[in-house]
Amino acid sequence: MESSGFFIICLLHSSIAISCGGLIMFCLNEISVFGHGIETARKLSGSTPHDQLLIQTSHSFVGLLLCGIGLIYFMVAFVKDREFQSFFAKGCVILHLSMALWRIYFERKLEDLASDWPKQVVGDTLLATSWLSFLVYSWREKYD
Repeated sequence: MESSGFFIICLLHSSIAISCGGLIMFCLNEISVFGHGIETARKLSGSTPHDQLLIQTSHSFVGLLLCGIGLIYFMVAFVKDREFQSFFAKGCVILHLSMALWRIYFERKLEDLASDWPKQVVGDTLLATSWLSFLVYSWREKYD
């Protein structure tokens, strides 16, 4: 029996990852100003040309990685095996909750990003909740 919830959640996460990756690769300055404000975006872009080049290269790789993750989500969306779907969803829950904990314990200590971490923790928690809802639904469906 196939689960359309898994397919929908994978496509949703795929579109989020590919969109964010593309924006990071091609519109980084605008996204930084929109997300952090002009002053913080200026601080985060580096103070010397060498620093700026390293930061831009790093962000390009992050954007490329997010696009790759989005493509993986897209490919995984078509897997029909229930056990794999459950395993994958559990891994995604652990990953998103780990990111939220990382932000709580480490990212909030960074002065320039101190105002942003609560929003990002909420986002990570919502992404984990989408996978948890799939797991609860599939457990309910399995044991009914």
